[in-house]
Amino acid sequence: MAEWTAAELKGISDGLRAEALLIVKFRHYAQQTADPTVRGLCEQLAAQHRRHYETLLQTFTRGE
Repeated sequence: MAEWTAAELKGISDGLRAEALLIVKFRHYAQQTADPTVRGLCEQLAAQHRRHYETLLQTFTRGE
């Protein structure tokens, strides 16, 4: 496993936190809207940010 600097750890941590917040927000927006087009877009965006979150987490846990 790679040794992470404090700045790298903070950057990954901040990124994970930001992506998690976006997932929650877009899921909430999808639930709140009555417009099926907007709902679909919000669900797609939540899924996209979930993939970003998972990528960051995998990078961190693999030590790359």
